[in-house]
Amino acid sequence: MVKILIDSASDIEKDEADALGVHLIPVRIRFGTEEFLDGINLTHSRFFEMLIESDELPQTSRINEYEFAEKYGELTADGSDVVVITMSSKISGTYSGAVKAAKDFGGKVYVVDSLNACIGERILCQYALRLLGEGLSAREIAAELDVKKHKIQLLAVLDTLKYLRKGGRISAAAAFTGELLSIKPVISIIKGEVKLVGKAIGSKKGNNLLTQLVDRCGGIDFGMPYGLVYSGLSDDYLNKYLNDSAKLWKDNTDFVPSYLIGSTIGTHIGPGAVGVCFFAKD
Repeated sequence: MVKILIDSASDIEKDEADALGVHLIPVRIRFGTEEFLDGINLTHSRFFEMLIESDELPQTSRINEYEFAEKYGELTADGSDVVVITMSSKISGTYSGAVKAAKDFGGKVYVVDSLNACIGERILCQYALRLLGEGLSAREIAAELDVKKHKIQLLAVLDTLKYLRKGGRISAAAAFTGELLSIKPVISIIKGEVKLVGKAIGSKKGNNLLTQLVDRCGGIDFGMPYGLVYSGLSDDYLNKYLNDSAKLWKDNTDFVPSYLIGSTIGTHIGPGAVGVCFFAKD
């Protein structure tokens, strides 16, 4: 038997993980003196309620090797092999912990660095489930994921620079100027790292730039998993992007899946973000 284990930076909550048949290992998040398990006892919507109400940013902590070792022990106890998908090693030490713990399990645990996070990690997991359904072994699934992960494109437009400033990722002056001019930064994950790939004034131009960047990446392979993400307590920005990007979906699909971003990434981008993620065409 082969089991899939994924961390909660994928924005998969426990109920969904159970429904999909994957196993979840959570990132810990702390608001002041309160600690939560992302996606388990802290839902994504409740996270954004707390984020908006809080004066200080919450703190997230990587999943360490001891937590992984405990989980591996549970999953391999019946003789199963495990494919582990983690958030990018370039943005967290979680992958390192997963690899260290795997060394004690005699080749039964295969760790894949997604070089991504959020929905980028999610769609890699969805592809892993497809391969599992086709009867591939854990070794074969991991090898295929390591090839296909380089085709994943994640692009997002942010509504506010406030949370990047709070987290020390941009200066207060840059954030003030950006807010004053209504600058919407467009970010991407490139080779495992978050990069600024464009700026636009206003949400309409931001959405249009996002769509242009999708085309520059080679377009969406609709035969592979894809979807949209949004952050915050409202899906208004998501619906606006769907309307602005109608040409991407028309004649290609009747359904565009969408997901609410969780705490691991939501801490740094805040509410009002919209993203698109897909495997680029060959």
